[in-house]
Parts: sequence; C-alpha cells; structure tokens
Amino acid sequence: MNDASTPFIETGEATAILPLPNDQKPVTVIGTPAIRDTFDEGCIRQTLNSAMAPGVSHLVLNPDAHIGYGTPVGCVMASPSHIYPGPVGVDIKCSMSLLAVDIDEDAVRDVRTRRAIIDAICARTPTGTGRGQRSVPKSRDVTHTLGSQIVTEGATPDVCNALGIPPEWADRCEDSRHTGHDGTADALRTRLDHHKLNERFFERFPKKIRQLGSYGGGNHFGECEIVRVRDNERAHTAAEVFGLRDGGVAFLSHCGSRGLGHDLASGQFKALADHFTKWGIPLPGDDRQLVHAPLGTDEANHYLDDMAIGANFATVNHLLINALVLEAFQEVFPGVSGHLVYFISHNIAREEIVDNKPHWVHRKGATRAFPGGHHALKGTPFERTGHPILLPGNPQAGSSVMVANAGAEASCYSVNHGAGRAMGRKAASRALDQSAIDASFKDRDILTNCRNYPIDEAPAAYKDFDEVLRSVELAGLASEVARLEARFVIKDGDKADD
Repeated sequence: MNDASTPFIETGEATAILPLPNDQKPVTVIGTPAIRDTFDEGCIRQTLNSAMAPGVSHLVLNPDAHIGYGTPVGCVMASPSHIYPGPVGVDIKCSMSLLAVDIDEDAVRDVRTRRAIIDAICARTPTGTGRGQRSVPKSRDVTHTLGSQIVTEGATPDVCNALGIPPEWADRCEDSRHTGHDGTADALRTRLDHHKLNERFFERFPKKIRQLGSYGGGNHFGECEIVRVRDNERAHTAAEVFGLRDGGVAFLSHCGSRGLGHDLASGQFKALADHFTKWGIPLPGDDRQLVHAPLGTDEANHYLDDMAIGANFATVNHLLINALVLEAFQEVFPGVSGHLVYFISHNIAREEIVDNKPHWVHRKGATRAFPGGHHALKGTPFERTGHPILLPGNPQAGSSVMVANAGAEASCYSVNHGAGRAMGRKAASRALDQSAIDASFKDRDILTNCRNYPIDEAPAAYKDFDEVLRSVELAGLASEVARLEARFVIKDGDKADD
C-alpha cells in the first residue's frame, strides 16, 4: 500500500527508520517488511508532519499504524516542551481492561449459558454512542454530584465504594487518578466550574455522566475470553503475577471517555484552532488537527486539565463496566468471584522520562510498555515482571496479553494498541459480504449480541494480528504471555467514538 519510494532504512528484522530533513532525529519504525507495506501515503504524510512539528523530539510508528486525527493511530510522539491534542484524539483515554473470572472454559461451553451471560451483561452495560445507564434496567445511579466527584478525583476509595467497585481494583490501573496541570484535583474543580458556566455544557453534563458504565460504538467492545498461557517459564511466571490461569475465563473490554471526552476534546481543538488563526501561526503540514501549545501557557494548562477530566471519566467508566460484568456473571454463576487483571490506556499523554529528561509522551493508539525493573513500577505488583499489556486483535484471531522487554526503551516504552485497521470503514462496507461475516462467527462458535455483526468491524477489516505481534517480538519490545480466545462478543453498530 505504501509508495515504493518511501525511504525506509532497515535496521533489523522488524525495525527501520524514516529519515527526516535537517539532521532531525529519524522516525523509529516498528514492523516487518510485510507490515511496512500496510502504511499508506496518508499515514506516512501524517508521520512526517508530526515528526517535524514544533517541539517534537521522538516519533515512533508502530505496526498497527494507519491514518488518524492529525497523527497516525498507532504512533508515539514525545516532546519536552509542547502538548498536542491530536495524538490523544477525541476519545480521551480510550483503554483496555481485563477481568479474570474464577470459572473454567467448560462453564461457558454451552450456548444457552453464554447467551444468558450476554443478556445479563446487556441488562447492565448499554452500547452505542448516545446511550447511558437509564436505557438498561440493572444500571447504577450516577448523580450530578457524584459525577462531578468522579471527573475531578478519579477512582478514589469513596468513588469506588459509591459505585460498588472493589477499591483495590484501583491498584491494578495504569493510572487510577489524574490531576490538573499543577498536580492537584483543585485545578480540575476550577476547570469544571468554568465549563459549567457554559449553558450548553451544563445542560449536557448530566446526560454524559449517565454514560458511565457503558460501551461506545464502532470498535468498542466487551469480549468473553478463554486464556491460553504460553508454554514457557517467563509466561507462566508473569501469568501467575497477573492472576491469569490457563483455561480460565476472562473478560476483555475496550472503551473510553464516551461523550464527555469527545466534547472536551472537540472544544479544545476549536479553541486552539481559533488561537492559531488569531495569531497567524503556521500549522505543521498545514493540518488543523496538529494544533498545539507550549507547556506552561494557559492554553496548555487548559488542555491538560480537560484531558485529566476526560481521563478520570474513562478510568471510572472501565472500572464500573468490570464491576457490572462481574455482577452479570454472578447472576448466572451465583457466588463466583473475579478480579481486575489490569486497566491500561492507548489514547493519553503522560509525563515520563525520555533520554533522562522529562517529556510529555503522547500515545495515540499506542500502549505503555514498562518492563520489570522500570522505576515507575516500584511498589506495584508488577515491579519484577513488568505490567500486563492488553492488545486486542479480532474475535477470530484472538487477542493478546504481553509483557515488555528491556528493548522497549527504543520505542519510548510503548507498543501498538492492537491489530490496526487495514481498511477504512467505508471501504470495508463496500468490499466485505455481511452474510459471509455472520457465517464465519457461527462456524467458529463465537456468539454476539448483534443481529448482524458490524461489517466495518469484521476481522478482515483489520491487519494480520499474528504478523503485528511477530513485529513486536522480533523488534525486542515485548513477549506474549497469553492468547485470549473469544467465546462471545458484545458490540454496537453505531459510529466509533475514536
């Protein structure tokens, strides 16, 4: 797909660089030759624009990369001096979470049992871009006051207890709480009060808060999995620390900050675009989606505060979904227990150390990958092994739990966030056959809650997941701990949030 003239310079079996003019640091490219062929002209153009944007010191292109919002989905951008909303996107802190349920695969073999679990989950966790808790009968009540506390404080014990979330699950989060630009929750309260002066925001806020505990549309999903731990000592050690059993049942979720995050991000893009117009500042690559602000300015601070508000929503959203899913399993299997394996984002900017200097590391469709021994994991359950990396593939190829290697330093301690799209949504709708897609799920005994599986989300619309994982392993970034085999999928056919 990519232009044969694209000047990739191979540096290994699954690594390359993309040179930049004026002796700038080249783009680090992760992917086998077969994967690099999937990077189309638009993806490469966005890569070059992003890498040469003001203040950008590092840019990494992951094997799942494809054209995105200003920057490719599947890239990492680091800057010591600027913040960029584009590499976070409109679904702030879109994330993955994995819940381990204490039953074995035989318990979900029966079709009627799986259908009962699907019905129990759907009675608690609505799907779709506009739907919230009031659209399902067994929801949690989230008041305006509690909603304000959630978005400014994150997954505190008080918030978790109010929603019936086990408070200890917060210890299994990449970040359970996000603070404002000055490191305080007060900055977020001040920012939220500012938004509430906007009549439209104030009117919409209660509705957005009621989306807590729900999936969005498009590529958001919930999936019942069977865990297959890889047969090697390192995988077995990591699986034990993660709380994963071979042949056990787990539940994988993908969603983010829903309508609230979208509103916050859209408002920031508009505000920064207005500033660029007012100031007459040139945009990188003349792309309005690459607006940015120097750290320390009011514009940067406002973005960081809005990002944190959206990220707190996304964190509690995932934790609530997992609590509701466990409750659904308990309806079908009375007395069953479960625990959160991990919750990790792939649409966020975080302050981290890169080349011994603080940088804002923007991960757009990219996942943090800290190996065992990394300073940021000190005092966590994953200090020695490295934390779980949750990578969705597709229901038929499976998904993956990985753990980082020391070599992940070369990619700003990041890996891809999944398989990555091989076809745009419109192209998939034109090229693929609905009846064949539905038949393929039936043949593999994978149930869904959909009358027809969303055609633009069909497995064929995504890249070869095994080749993507092969790229990650050959590049020395991470190793697979377990493969997850889908037994049923919960999705919605609406347009994707991210």
